[in-house]
Amino acid sequence: MEDRYQREINYLRVSVTDRCNLRCHYCMPPQGVSVVPRKEILTLEEIVRVVQASTRVGVKKVRLTGGEPLVRRGITGLVRALAAIPEIDDLALTTNGILLAAQAGQLKAAGLRRVNVSLDTLKPERYSYITRGGRLEAVWQGIERSLELGLHPVKLNVVVVRGFNDDEICDLARLSLDRPLHVRFIELMPFGTAAGVSREGYVSTAEIRGWIEEELGQLQEVRKLTGSGPARYYRLAGAAGTIGFISAVSDHFCGRCNRLRLTATGALRPCLFHEYEIDLKGPLRRGATLDELAELVARAVRDKPGQHHLNQGQSCSRKNMSQIGG
Repeated sequence: MEDRYQREINYLRVSVTDRCNLRCHYCMPPQGVSVVPRKEILTLEEIVRVVQASTRVGVKKVRLTGGEPLVRRGITGLVRALAAIPEIDDLALTTNGILLAAQAGQLKAAGLRRVNVSLDTLKPERYSYITRGGRLEAVWQGIERSLELGLHPVKLNVVVVRGFNDDEICDLARLSLDRPLHVRFIELMPFGTAAGVSREGYVSTAEIRGWIEEELGQLQEVRKLTGSGPARYYRLAGAAGTIGFISAVSDHFCGRCNRLRLTATGALRPCLFHEYEIDLKGPLRRGATLDELAELVARAVRDKPGQHHLNQGQSCSRKNMSQIGG
């Protein structure tokens, strides 16, 4: 289905939980954020029903997010149920990787196609600091297991924060040289806790790319990867993988945005950076038919704004990313 700006909206990001097993500095305060009661979270059956309804208006691609999706009980069963929907031709998951090694085999067997793993540093002590206690070794075990299973492409998401990890940009980029890893550098976005951090911590894509090319050589643009979404991809000479840039602030990709977001509490957001939401949980629990749910999804498509205004100082500070869906 096309929106008012002739964009085909065919991608639904589904947050399966607002809970996370890490407390990253740019995502949450030290004490974490208040989690909603479990009864307010969509059941797995309700999530499947929303996805079924969404396919009636053209959704073909689903990504499971959180919080941290692998802390949700029954996640493998959810993957199996979504993979069985005929219209869904791409099913992916974004994770911090801590629990991935133990679950990747079951997820792959259930129908998961590929994974994105958050990896902001290659230094164990720094990883523990940034995440407030996470183990980098566990993340690497998950990445290795994903490569072994063929959850391809395996993408690594790096949120660049000045003073946190900007000195590791080239080391992270080198991960793409010898193995088919796709390293994506993401501009820090002003959400929740990150709204304060971004004022001093923001680093633009142009600056990141400049550092890489100065040390590692010219980047050559490559064709879009499977599920590439807003990223622009490049390759170092002879590299097995790629380097991507997601420039949400400096060079917004709104003109080619194809997504909606479902929060863990059943709100459908046409745009990550706007507060407008359509409640699906209420209709679901009142017994709405698939056609009625599909009409609500269609309304979200029609209401999708043309663009955000982050580069003009807009900040979505009411919620943290974990409360919306990463």
